[in-house]
Formats: sequence, C-alpha cells, structure tokens
Amino acid sequence: MAVMNSNENTADVVLPDFNSKSASNYRKWRHIKDVATRYLMAFGGIGVIAAIVLIAFYLFYVVIPMFKSAHIEPIATYSVPGAENSNTLIYAMEEQREVGLRLNDSGQAVFFSTKNGEIRKTIDLNIPAGVSITTIARGDQTERMIGLGLSNGSVLFFQHEYTVTYPDDIRLITPSIYFPFGEEAIQIDVSGEPIKQISVQYNGEEATIATHGTHAEINLVNIIKEESFLSDEVEITRVESTISIDTEEIVDLKLDIEQRELYVADAIGNVYFYDVNNKAEPRLVQKVKAVEGDAHITALEFLAGGISILIGDSSGQIAQWFPVRDEDNNYTLQKIRSFNKQKSPITAIAPEFSRKGFVAIDESGEMGIYHTTAHRTVLLKQIDDHSLNAITLSPRANAALVENDNGELQFWHVDNEHPEISFQSIWGKVWYESRDKPEYIWQSSSASSDFEPKFSLTPLAYGTFKAAFYAMLFAIPLSILGAMYTAYFMAPKMRQVVKPTIEIMEALPTVILGFLAGLWLAPFVETHLPGMFVLIIFVPLSIILAAAAWEFVPTHIKHKVPDGWEAALLMPVVIIAAAFSIGISQPIENLFFGGNLPLWLSTEMGITYDQRNSMVVGFAMGFAVIPTIFSISEDAIYSVPKQLTTGSLALGATSWQTMLRVILLTASPGIFSAIMIGLGRAVGETMIVVMATGNTAIMDMSIFEGFRALSANIAVEMPETEVDSTHYRILFLGALVLFGVTFFFNTIAEVVRQRLRTKYSSL
Repeated sequence: MAVMNSNENTADVVLPDFNSKSASNYRKWRHIKDVATRYLMAFGGIGVIAAIVLIAFYLFYVVIPMFKSAHIEPIATYSVPGAENSNTLIYAMEEQREVGLRLNDSGQAVFFSTKNGEIRKTIDLNIPAGVSITTIARGDQTERMIGLGLSNGSVLFFQHEYTVTYPDDIRLITPSIYFPFGEEAIQIDVSGEPIKQISVQYNGEEATIATHGTHAEINLVNIIKEESFLSDEVEITRVESTISIDTEEIVDLKLDIEQRELYVADAIGNVYFYDVNNKAEPRLVQKVKAVEGDAHITALEFLAGGISILIGDSSGQIAQWFPVRDEDNNYTLQKIRSFNKQKSPITAIAPEFSRKGFVAIDESGEMGIYHTTAHRTVLLKQIDDHSLNAITLSPRANAALVENDNGELQFWHVDNEHPEISFQSIWGKVWYESRDKPEYIWQSSSASSDFEPKFSLTPLAYGTFKAAFYAMLFAIPLSILGAMYTAYFMAPKMRQVVKPTIEIMEALPTVILGFLAGLWLAPFVETHLPGMFVLIIFVPLSIILAAAAWEFVPTHIKHKVPDGWEAALLMPVVIIAAAFSIGISQPIENLFFGGNLPLWLSTEMGITYDQRNSMVVGFAMGFAVIPTIFSISEDAIYSVPKQLTTGSLALGATSWQTMLRVILLTASPGIFSAIMIGLGRAVGETMIVVMATGNTAIMDMSIFEGFRALSANIAVEMPETEVDSTHYRILFLGALVLFGVTFFFNTIAEVVRQRLRTKYSSL
C-alpha cells in the first residue's frame, strides 16, 4: 500500500513545461534584461572613466598655456622717423600701440604711426637758442614724464599725452605735450655748466630733479606745486641741496617713483645708494660694487613699482638689486638675482609698465625677455645683425619699438601672457620685493600698482595636507575603534540603531558643519581652551576607569545587563566626564594662565592663537569624515566569515585576540580603503575649510594657527579672477594638483588593498 501511495503521489505531481510559450518568453525577457544590464554597467563604467579623463584633459588645457615661452614677430621695419640730421634720445609708445614718440637731440618730439613710420605730428620743444640737449631721463612710465638736461645747466621736463576720440566711429589718437611747471627750463646749476646726467620724477604735485655736471657733486632740487582752492594762484616751493660724491665719472642717475631714494652709478661699476627722503639733507646709505670683474655698467633702470633696480653691464649680465631690511631695521642694497643669457654688452633695458618683467637688448643684435619674480628667461632671440641702440615697450607690454645703428626702426608684436610662472615661483622660495628673505607666499591681488604677484602653491598644498592630517588624527581612532566594537561586540538591536544613526550624519551638508564650526565651535574652543585639552585626556581615561570598575561589579548585577549593551552604560560616563572637563576650564585658566590662555600662549610662549584654527577644523572635518570611515570599516569587519570567528574562539583565543589577529587582518583591505576614501574626502573638502579657518596662506604646523587649502582658495578666488589671466590659470593648476593627489592616493590605496586582500584571503 505504501508503494502504491508513493507511486500515486508521484503520478499526481505536475512538472512545469519549460518549453511552453510563457516560459520561453520569460527566458527571453530575462536574457534581454541581463544583456541590457551588462551593457548598461559597462557603459556607466566607461562613462565614469571618460568623464575623469575629460576633466583631466580640460585642466591640462587651461594650465598648459602658462608654461609656453613668449613669442615675438615683426610687424614693420622702416627708417627712423624724423631722423634728418638728428640722433634719437628716447622712444615711447601710447597704450593702443598705434602712435610712437621719438625725441631727438634737435629738441623735436616726433609722433609717428608705429605700423609704417608715417609722421603724424612734430612738436618743437622750447629749447633756448644756442642751447643744446646734453642728456635725457625718463621718469615714472605711468606718468609719461621725460626730463631734458641742457647745456646751460637747466632742465626742461614735460609729459606726452594722448587724447582718444571716435569721429565717425573710428578711433583717433591725438598726441600732445604738457609742461607741468611751464615751458621755460628750470635752472639747476647756477654756474651754467652743462648737465651730463639727469633723473626726474613727478607725481602730479611734487617733482624731484637730480643732476650731475662736471664736478664731483650732484644737485638735488625738489619742487612742490600747491594750487589755491579759492583762486587760480599756484605757489611753488623749491628745496635745493648738493651731494658730494667721491667720483666725477658718473654714468647714470635714477630717482625712485616715491622720490625717496637716489641711485648713482659710476664708470667703474659702483652704485651709490642715497636716502633723499629729506631733500635738504640727503644721506649716503651704502656704496656697493654692482658688477663683476672688469665689467662696467651700461644700463640702469627701475623695475615696475620703483623698488628694484636693474643693472646691465658690459659682460651681458643683468642683475636685480633692491633694499633689504636687516635685523637693526636698516635698509641695505642687496643683489637678489641675475640673468646671464646675453653675452654682449647690454645697450638698453625696457621694464614693463605693470609687471615685474623687462626686455633687454645688446650690441650683438640680441633681444631677451625676462621676468624677475619667476627668475625666468622667457625668450632670447637674435633679431638683427646690427647693434641695437634703443628700445621701448607699449604700456600693455604687447609691442616693442627697437632701433639699430643702421638707422632702422623695427616694430615687433610681443606675445608674453604668463611670464610670472616658473617651477621656482610656484613651488620654491622666492625673494620678493620689500621682504627680508626668500619665502613661500600666496598673495594674488593688491590695491597698489607696484604689486608683485605671489603665486606660490606650496603654502596652499601645505594647508591642504595640514587640514587632512588633523581631521584624520581626530577621525581615524574614533571611527575604526567604533566600527570594531559595533560590528563585533555590540548587540544586534543596538547595532541597528547606532549604525544608521552614524551613517545619516554623512548626509549633513558640509556648509552647515562649516557654519557651526566658524560661528559656534571656534569661539567655544577659544573660551574653554584648557577644558578642551582636559577633555581630550580625561574622557578616554574615564572610559578606561569605568571599564576597570565594571570588573568589580557583582556578577548578579552584570547578568542583568544583556550582552552587547554595555556601551549604553558608558553614555553617562562620557557626558559627565565631558561636562566636568568643560566646567573646570575657567578655574584652570584663572589659576595657571592669568584668566586668558590664548593671550598667555602669545606673550609667554610666543605662540600665536588664531580663533579659527587647525584644532577647530580638525574637529569639524573629522566629524564629517567619521561616517564614511566608520560605515565602510564596520561593513568590512561585519562581513568577515563567522567560521573564522568561531574557529578562533574554539581554539581558545579570547574575543580581543580574535578581533586583533583574525578579524582585523581579514578586514584590513576594507579598513584601508575606508581610511583612504576618508583621506580623499578630507583633502578635497572646501566649505568647512573656508568657514572654519582664517584662510591665511601660512606654513605653520601649529594647531593654534589657521591655513588656506587649495580647494578653499579656488572657491574663494575663482569668482573674482579674470578669465584666462595668470591668476585664473594658476587656480586651475591648483585644481590639477588636487586631482593628481587624489588620483595618486586612490591608486596607491587600490594597490595596497589588492595586496592585503591577496595576503589574507587564505585565512
């Protein structure tokens, strides 16, 4: 009967028909979904890779132009305009580079078209009869001031001006000459001896003139023009003084733009540095040998801003000098850097109007384009077979007029967009003007026209890694130890509450964390600074003491606490310990630090305390990174096969021995990945760094100092920068550095993770 029942039951079973139409359709539809999913996942992966490659390509596309050399090309070559029976004294050009000025020794200002040399206007200067021009000097280029030294010991100085109009919508530039102190020459040398060297400066109200005649002395004249507010009367105040010098072989004079310093060069290569701030009592500050060996000075010019002087010599070397303040707060002239690319005597130097670059020409027909801050020879080119005598740059440094000794004037287009950039200026120490030593500085803007851009990315990269270091120092112990306890020791029901709670912290916008850190946490930390240090020590100590005390609790009481819920008992311990630490902060501060620990650190220890400092950023950014590291680490530890745990315990290992020697090793690839992902998050964090630090680009590892990170710098400055400017491209370079650092760490993390996975997969 049993067999029959069994056969009957077997006969009653209806097997599915796998060849039915519905089953066939189901298999086809599932195959379609599998194929579609496979291709969709492949397309997504390729799309992610393509997006990353495109981002990197675009960053390179924006950055690469900074490292291109300058380019020059000739536009026109023609005979020197108005050169009949006259020699060139000086050239100048207006901003649109359409009109040039040639001043000749006949006392004529010849304005001409730069494209073809056609003379547009000639103005005869008021040179007295029987008097000749013996020397000439150019003042501040932005003021377009020119001074003429005459053979009767007088000086005539004027400004060349340009009026732009648009008749019939066509730009018309009309040149003119303006005499700020009248058309009559100003008598300087009462003996009437010819002026051999001259320097002039004028700022709209005050003019200073330095001249040298035939004697071993320099005449210094200061003229102040004051206009009455109630009438058209003009009052002229004149202050004169004489500077005795130990040589008559003076080859050049230069007054700075502020009319406070005077540089005198002699025939044997000495430079005399005078303080002429008090025009009635000039003072010799220093005498230095400015050239090497038997070379002599052939060119002397101020760099834009009037702080540095450029000295060209007969060996082809060009050196930059500027005053440096010493320990006694005195200024001395020091040689900062030199350029040795040209081998023939330098005949002229033309500084740029607004940048720290210049162009130099020499007797061999070679022209060099340089930048001082970058210590870079941007371009060196042989442009003529004849000696080059004179050069001038347009105000925008995009054109040059060059005269050779064959009576030809060449008009060149200059493409030199980013001369400030070099490896040295980006990553190395640079000796900037008005600084007492080489430094790493980021300072991209200034209100003054003599500003020297400081584009060092080193302090920004330093700040980025500093922020990541303190954030990881705070986050790694808490997140990894928390993940270990949650995954292995905590009760399942408690884990179901704790893990989602920590993970949901990751959804908090970082701008909110930065806002709280900057406006609440930073002042709180400053007010309770001793308590914060007590908290860091006392809270962990309290937990250890509580755990030790738990061992002495009677067994019947211990059994009332379910396994895995012991951590709940620590919550009041942590709260009480934290409250106690903050509560004793003020008494400690009053007792040991005079009631103000930040002030005590500054006065007694020489440690500057910035309210928005690295400690605050470490807390805030660490709080943002903890959920990422905790979640991935906890999953990695929880995913360790149970047979490994039970096998270890069965062999007599304790729970902690199992955790440290089995579980952690097996989960180490995941834990390492969690740390690296957290590090990547910390390196790229922006809003917390922007809002919780002082954004000062300094290099100091002190936990009490702020910093500026690359990401924060990009966020703060990108909206204000000019598109395609050097500043704009250097910000993209910072983004490229961040991209490269992240890619590097992720690659290293993946390599290490795979090796750890291979090593411990046999456990």
